[in-house]
Amino acid sequence: MTQMSRRNFIKWTSTIGALGIFGCSARQPQTRLRVEKARVTVIGGGYAGASAAKYLKLLNRELEVTLVEQHAHYLSCPGSNEVIAGLRQPEELYREYDILENIRGIQTVKAEAQAIDVNRRTVILADGSAIPYDRLIVAPGIDFRWDVIEGYDETASLSAPHAWKAGKQTMLLRRQLRYMPNGGVVLITAPNNPYRCPPGPYERASLIAHFLKRHKPRSKVLILDAKTQFSKQSLFLQGWQELYPEMVEWISAEKEGKIERVDAKTRMVYTEFDEHRADVLNVIPPQKAGKLAHQAGLTDQSGWCPIDPRTFASTLVPNVHIIGDACIATPMPKSAFAANSQAKVCAVAVIELLQGREPGFPSLINHCYSFLQPDYAISITGVYEYTQTEKQLRAVSTGETPVNGDRRKEAEHARSWQKVIAADAFG
Repeated sequence: MTQMSRRNFIKWTSTIGALGIFGCSARQPQTRLRVEKARVTVIGGGYAGASAAKYLKLLNRELEVTLVEQHAHYLSCPGSNEVIAGLRQPEELYREYDILENIRGIQTVKAEAQAIDVNRRTVILADGSAIPYDRLIVAPGIDFRWDVIEGYDETASLSAPHAWKAGKQTMLLRRQLRYMPNGGVVLITAPNNPYRCPPGPYERASLIAHFLKRHKPRSKVLILDAKTQFSKQSLFLQGWQELYPEMVEWISAEKEGKIERVDAKTRMVYTEFDEHRADVLNVIPPQKAGKLAHQAGLTDQSGWCPIDPRTFASTLVPNVHIIGDACIATPMPKSAFAANSQAKVCAVAVIELLQGREPGFPSLINHCYSFLQPDYAISITGVYEYTQTEKQLRAVSTGETPVNGDRRKEAEHARSWQKVIAADAFG
């Protein structure tokens, strides 16, 4: 595994960006593919599902693509930590489907998918109607393991929010921060791997500290972690020392032990060796694949969806592909960038398979930015290739913001990326 320089990363992404996809087939798809009668249904309208639907249509305009999403619009998790800290407005998280439907020609169905009939190749909706498919792409996102932390369930989240799905929970945590006393403690519990957005809890801690530094400077952010290390750890620790000395404290599982119990009403957290009381309690629970994945038999004992990373086809259910946070694409993290990259590889593979052709061997990329304050950001990059011998993904190059890197420039790149990824997935 090699370190990737910033210059090489930009050169590499510019090259694959010119192809229109991240991670393409060994054979370039023809300009017009003979799959006009094929039907591909995509469930889930987040960064993974929206990207897959869009790129299926870009690869072949005649392909019948249906996007099933129960919400009228998508609320972006990237950017939600900034909303919590008051740096962005909630409406900036909204992602609409108008362009996909009206310009791309994708049929959008606002309904909840409740089941998959594998034998009949249909998606069963909440109203009992069915949508047929020749190939199905499922992007169900995540759900929470409510039974892992004693005392913390969905009801408890109404007073001690997780805010790990954008929306009402985001605004609840935002309000609690504004009404907490100066000199109070914000306690964040970070789960064990795997979970959506590995550096997310630490970006959240940073931006909350930025809010407290301006408005409640005698306050503190405490992170109780179920892990002994975390993504971009050295960069975050350096940033906290520079920006928020003695305001942000990270306590690893090695020191505190497992989080055993939460009392949401009193905002108490109990670990193996200690207990802590918070003025604002943000519990990020352990996670698993979204509900539909479990109902459809797409998950294994881990709670996530095993796939063939060459095509993102389920290894458990035929003619079904899983992309985004729900799938097991180790060593790729669960992020919006990774979901977008997987969607493009999957779209190419689906069209190849519909034509009876063997898909090529893909390469994928993830690049993740984290804000520590509005003009200070850090990032990490990974490039992944499919190995024919192991039939798995392997990280072939990694890199992160140098210790002496330009954090202000990274912040500019991060804001640009937020706009680009939204446009690429939803427009």
